[in-house]
Amino acid sequence: MAKTINNQQSTILITGGAGFIGSHVVRHFAQKYPHHKIVNLDALTYAGNLENLRDVEPSPNYFFEKGDIRDAVFLKNLFEKHQPDSVIHLAAESHVDRSIANPLAFVETNVLGTVTLLNAARDSWARGNSSRQPDFEGKRFYHVSTDEVYGSLGEEGYFTEETRYDPRSPYSASKAASDHFVRAYFHTYGLPVVLSNCSNNYGPNHFPEKLIPLVINNIRQGKSLPVYGDGQYTRDWLWVKDHAAAIDTIFHQGRDGETYNIGGNNEWKNIDLVRKLCDIMDELLGQPVGTSQSLITFVKDRPGHDRRYAIDASKLKNELGWEPTVKSEEGFRETAKWYLENEAWLAHVLSGEYQRYYEQQYR
Repeated sequence: MAKTINNQQSTILITGGAGFIGSHVVRHFAQKYPHHKIVNLDALTYAGNLENLRDVEPSPNYFFEKGDIRDAVFLKNLFEKHQPDSVIHLAAESHVDRSIANPLAFVETNVLGTVTLLNAARDSWARGNSSRQPDFEGKRFYHVSTDEVYGSLGEEGYFTEETRYDPRSPYSASKAASDHFVRAYFHTYGLPVVLSNCSNNYGPNHFPEKLIPLVINNIRQGKSLPVYGDGQYTRDWLWVKDHAAAIDTIFHQGRDGETYNIGGNNEWKNIDLVRKLCDIMDELLGQPVGTSQSLITFVKDRPGHDRRYAIDASKLKNELGWEPTVKSEEGFRETAKWYLENEAWLAHVLSGEYQRYYEQQYR
């Protein structure tokens, strides 16, 4: 039986809400549910940017808290202050290349941070009840994860919720571990949890170390477009606003203890995607066709690069009625236009720590 969250003045804590996906989720919930109190918790590391939420800040139901999910004392005080009924957990280190360079940072945030957050939620929601039989009625811990935990696919087939975990990078290993801990808290403590594993997101506000915004920004600047290996690596691309809507659906209707895969039905080989973005950018910039493609440069492959990801999201469609709405051509064009129209945002996020990393990796 599907679980329904009480819509009357509940408080939702969203972690990582200043990041790419998180900011779209915060905006979606704050605007769609004005009767909910939305608390955005973010540590504001290099990828967290409150400029992503300038339009949401004036909303009377929106609150921001700066803090680290690894800090148990901070989380205890946060739960006491805001009394959240639910958690939507997106805070994570998420870039594979960075995980290869510094795997421990991913263990600390994605594994230890998630467990610390689970403890804070369990302790807060069980307080005042028997430790053996806590009352979690009306509570929900929603853990947002990735399809990378499943490993790599061949030319055919899709990841389902039953696919065996087979992470290949420190990033995906850390997310797999956090998934297992969330399920363990469901089985061990009865904590009401739900999980989702999504494919690659794209859209406005995406931090420009990821493929699509990296290509768009490099074309703007006339820089080379680095493509790993032979460019035949395949990913399923999900419009970030469709993802936010899917999270909404799962949050309100998903069954406790269940996992739901979220995909875009939008597979592209990396080289084909880069060429498509080149064509779109040539058109938007008024350049001759082929101008941007001349910037493509094949670079040394990264270690442990998974060949193909593809999501079977039929469970989510059949059980809860969600499916993606944005077609690839439409979404890629809207994304490119957004970056061209938001150069000040780009200039800000390309400064400081990220600028140094970016120059080292792609100079």
